[in-house]
Amino acid sequence: MKTIGNFAPDFEIPGIDQKVYHLGSYCRKFKAIAVVFMDNNSTDVERYIERLKQIQTDFGDRGFTLMGIDSNHTPYSINESIKAMQKYAQEKNLNFPYLRDPTQDVAKSFKAKVTPSVYLLDSDAVIRYQGRIDDCDDCAESIDQVTNHYLRDSISAMLSGKKIAKDYTEPSGTPIQWQPKP
Repeated sequence: MKTIGNFAPDFEIPGIDQKVYHLGSYCRKFKAIAVVFMDNNSTDVERYIERLKQIQTDFGDRGFTLMGIDSNHTPYSINESIKAMQKYAQEKNLNFPYLRDPTQDVAKSFKAKVTPSVYLLDSDAVIRYQGRIDDCDDCAESIDQVTNHYLRDSISAMLSGKKIAKDYTEPSGTPIQWQPKP
């Protein structure tokens, strides 16, 4: 479901660093924020980790940040879940905040269905791009095979005050694991 031009739902959720992250405060600090629904166990996410880290490195000093959010249901407590996320972040050397959505309310509010799914927000929390990171789902970690850098190009356009050429692409990835209904 396209949400381009809508306000992103505000959230306040824990990060793996024991801090609570509030989207509203991030909007006051950054010109552009990429909210990326991801998880520790998806090969679809695994293919993009190095590219996501590079995007953070390339744009981090220009008023941009990326926020990874794990919304998958697990049978574990939030503490156990966060420990697994911490281990993953350390192994992958993540250079952006990694947050836990324990109630899945954030994913539902954004209408996220798969990991990875990207929502690029401006400083007013308006969704300006939604969809895929790029067009190379099966390129492993090789950026050389990418022909369309959807997220990268959208960030660059936003930070330069230009119109985003392609503001929506259909997300592709692993379905989010929803909590079973009682």
